[in-house]
Amino acid sequence: MKKVYSVIICILIFSPMVFARRGEPLANDRKPGLYARSIEQVLRLRENEVDLATAALIVSENWSDMVYGRRYLETLDDIALEIRDRLRRRRLKADYRAIPVINEYLFSELGFKSISEASDPHDLFLHTVLDKKAGYCLSLSILYLSLGERLGLPLYGVVVPGHFFVRYDDNQMRFNIETTSKGGSAPDEHYINKFKVPRGSNGIYMKNLNKIQTLGCFFNNLGNSYSAIGNMDSALLALERAVETNPTLSESRANLGNIYLAKGQVNDAIDQYREALRINPNDAKTHNNMGNAYVQRDWFNYAVNEYNQSLRLDPDFTDAYKNLAIVYCKQERFQQAIMQLRQAIALKPKDAECYSQLGNVFQQTGNYNQAISEYSKAIKINPKMAEAYYGMGVCYNKLKSVDEEIWGYKRALAVQPDMLAALVNLGNAYFGQKKYSLAIEQYTKAVLIQPGEAMIHYNLGAAYSNSENHEQGVAAYLTAVEIDPEIGDAHYGLAFGFYNLKKYDLAWKHIKIAEELGVEISKDQLNAIKRKLQ
Repeated sequence: MKKVYSVIICILIFSPMVFARRGEPLANDRKPGLYARSIEQVLRLRENEVDLATAALIVSENWSDMVYGRRYLETLDDIALEIRDRLRRRRLKADYRAIPVINEYLFSELGFKSISEASDPHDLFLHTVLDKKAGYCLSLSILYLSLGERLGLPLYGVVVPGHFFVRYDDNQMRFNIETTSKGGSAPDEHYINKFKVPRGSNGIYMKNLNKIQTLGCFFNNLGNSYSAIGNMDSALLALERAVETNPTLSESRANLGNIYLAKGQVNDAIDQYREALRINPNDAKTHNNMGNAYVQRDWFNYAVNEYNQSLRLDPDFTDAYKNLAIVYCKQERFQQAIMQLRQAIALKPKDAECYSQLGNVFQQTGNYNQAISEYSKAIKINPKMAEAYYGMGVCYNKLKSVDEEIWGYKRALAVQPDMLAALVNLGNAYFGQKKYSLAIEQYTKAVLIQPGEAMIHYNLGAAYSNSENHEQGVAAYLTAVEIDPEIGDAHYGLAFGFYNLKKYDLAWKHIKIAEELGVEISKDQLNAIKRKLQ
């Protein structure tokens, strides 16, 4: 199974004024952005009119009907007011000296903390950060920037490949703030080296972002969140906004490409991947995804080049090895496929999918016993791996071990009851044992899953015909030829069925069609029907 990769960069709004309950208003008082009721309204504002927290909470409300935006704005105001009071008590101005005060209150006293993995899409949102006092790089940075705009601090978002942080910059004092490390500071070189920022890039990496650009990074992650819950239309809208806002952010391009690929818009996906790689040519995941797109176009040599480039950039990228093995199998380069999968297994010895895929390669080369061994390893790691059970069934079929074959298909269907190939093959195995009623049961289930597949109807007709239920057999054969009139064996089956139903004119019609389609018909069969017509 090929995978595409997303890149994570770590409302009801009724608050037209921000009145401080203690003294003068906060720094963001009366901003036009506080009046915004939709993201469309926010994006029509000038950059200095945007209220970042309001925009983020509008997105929260679109995500969840349970969010009450005004309450969260008041929570932010209370935090900002407390920080401002602490600064005044210490006789500190709202400048770089405010940062340690913010860090102490936000991370030490209130207990806001970093989430190690951005696996839950809800953790992206500002309201979730405030509720859980936890978030990842981007969501914690949105909180930090929102407090900064209330205190009048020159804080900016900064993006690097796969990460987001905050920077203080008043044109005299400049330093970075890592919200995932309780506000600690790291030099630019740390981010450039750790996150492999492209050198000489004309993009937005390592630069001070304005609020619209910060929202663009937010839209990128919002698109991934919608994608994670299967809402591809909303994901598409969010990522198109991300690209429109930050056209030189490679992650947005790559993630938009993923959505296009999932929707079958392969050419559009390729265009986005190319643009992403122009911005950041060292992105192993995007090279892998480009390979996946080329496979869908059957451009296998191009795909091989992309997967190999992905592995040159990241030699531990197991899915690139697996994808490369898939393409090598399509090219019948089976030894190369086996080598790639052995490499993946060396990196991830507990990856059941690798063993199952290796079983598939050995199955294609006719080494059925070795294939069964690899499938068994996959099942030992993951007892619910339907594909491995199915592969074993296919191998047992080739080895003429019918009982074991049936066992494999049954186990596959116990895990995945709608696996079409397992249903059909199980029906075929029963058919071969002349257990026609059991074959009919499996074919009938298969027809319900894939009613437009002519050969399943043909198999069903054959099972009915062999059990001497000629009416049902004829019905199934008729469906088969209605879907595909060129199935000569189905016409022959109709001739046999109609003959037994004493509908000799129809029997003659279909046996002649079968003959025209290349089915070998004996003279005795033709003469038998002719005699009945006289």
